[in-house]
Amino acid sequence: MENRSTPSNFIKNIITEDIRSGKVKEVITRFPPEPNGYLHIGHAKAIWINFTLADEFGGKTNLRFDDTNPVKEDTEYVQSIQEDVKWLGYEWDNLRFASDYFDEMYARAELLITKGKAYVDDLSADQIRELRGTLTQPGQNSPYRERSIDESLDLFRRMRAGEFKDGEKVLRAKIDMTSPNINLRDPVIYRISHSHHHNTGDKWCIYPMYTFAHPLEDAIEGITHSLCSLEFEDQRPFYDWLIAEAEMPAVPHQYEFGRLNLAQTMTSKRKLKLLVDEGHVDGWDDPRMPTISGLRRRGYTPEAIRSFVYEAGISKSQGLVDLQMLEHFIREDLKLKVPRTMAVLRPLKVVITNYPEDQTEWLEAENNTENEEMGNRQIPFSREIYIERDDFMENPPNKYFRLFPGNEVRLKNAYFIKCNDFIKDENGEVVELHCTYDVETKSGSGFTGRKVKGTIHWIEASQAVPAEFRLLEPLISAEEPESDPEVEGLEASTEKSEPSFLDQLNPKSIEILQGFVEPGLKDVVAQDKFQFFRHGYFNVDSRYSTPGHPVFNLIVSLKSSFQPPKQG
Repeated sequence: MENRSTPSNFIKNIITEDIRSGKVKEVITRFPPEPNGYLHIGHAKAIWINFTLADEFGGKTNLRFDDTNPVKEDTEYVQSIQEDVKWLGYEWDNLRFASDYFDEMYARAELLITKGKAYVDDLSADQIRELRGTLTQPGQNSPYRERSIDESLDLFRRMRAGEFKDGEKVLRAKIDMTSPNINLRDPVIYRISHSHHHNTGDKWCIYPMYTFAHPLEDAIEGITHSLCSLEFEDQRPFYDWLIAEAEMPAVPHQYEFGRLNLAQTMTSKRKLKLLVDEGHVDGWDDPRMPTISGLRRRGYTPEAIRSFVYEAGISKSQGLVDLQMLEHFIREDLKLKVPRTMAVLRPLKVVITNYPEDQTEWLEAENNTENEEMGNRQIPFSREIYIERDDFMENPPNKYFRLFPGNEVRLKNAYFIKCNDFIKDENGEVVELHCTYDVETKSGSGFTGRKVKGTIHWIEASQAVPAEFRLLEPLISAEEPESDPEVEGLEASTEKSEPSFLDQLNPKSIEILQGFVEPGLKDVVAQDKFQFFRHGYFNVDSRYSTPGHPVFNLIVSLKSSFQPPKQG
């Protein structure tokens, strides 16, 4: 992986000063996903920030799974996250799980109770919500807030022993129900959940809330700079309160950056999971999905994604990044790397009537006109070929320079052909063209007798390889889809039985076409990438491709007017 440091930013400046002042001897960061779904493009920024900054300062980065909610977590997600981080080009120093620290967390919770800083509450979730107040009105104390330390300690131990049902009791921090910060109004820190955990099995029936577990994990691991997105900013006072009151020996500090929001791209794992569960997509790795695995299956490269998040930069502000910016970097990464070949996506048969019936010749074609090192290839040419249906019109408009009756065009890497006649089926659709070719006009022959204004691509018919092409557009029609927090337990998180985002789904997000590619592409394998002349960049699909019948996903079209911003 290229050694590309982060551009100047406020977090980098903080770390530099912490090292200069001696406050920090070794930088230790962490990337802490909850294993309740697959990573998406937004996570790529957090991964890059944590790993790259630690590496720049000779530090370490832990990959830590915040697995505090067994109902929504699974080993499938644990495995996929590890694969995605590695694929992006990063290696963690330590692999950790929040569940590794459940005993320590429980002990710290008991400590809070004995200090009068936590109490067991019998209120239901709805009742707690009603008494919490609003952003403009203070909350009200629970009737159980003044329970004695001994009674709360006894009840908490009985909660652990499994004496109570889910939702019957919770443990709450005891802070200030009138605080202007709603996150300090006695937040729930433990709840009962008789659920099997992917890592600890059935050892526990109570689980810490994310907002309680996360600061303790950072402290246990000696994290020096806890880097997270801006939705956690209001949680920082509780983060600091807990580290102090739980008497943690190490004191980490939290710093927030603006999360990566991509236009026409939804990155709520809850909503992405709903798309998978309801069959709107064919899995987490559907090439239309913004997941890392979906981008990989579509044909994006780790180099392109790293360049993208680098250019997006690190700041305190939330911004919407143009989708064209991501597309720009995959074009830049592939343009000199992949072969340029021909593919016909909507085939129309052409018979070259004056070409010998039993003859096939092999023509020379460059593999990449911008990279001579990729050499040349041989392509067959004979009496029958396929062209794009869009490259013929019976009654063309002005300035249409492709095939129409009486017009002549160049076949790329081959000859001039002239359309003389065509055949229609019973529905009036043109199904075959009859053309003639000029043997003197072979590409590379130096012919200068006349010029034509149109050049089209083609595939020789007898050796054409049948192929499927999947043209992809954004899943979401809206420019800025609804978003919600990534982790359970945050105040803004809401569950919706009828998510409105389904109304934003693009019904034309995928178009499947049956066409042909050159014979040299017969034995392609998953993740092989090509630029198809005039169409764009395509990737061999890892799920549906079979030997002799490849399936190609459109990665990105050929051109864009987008120019990436310059780093200051």
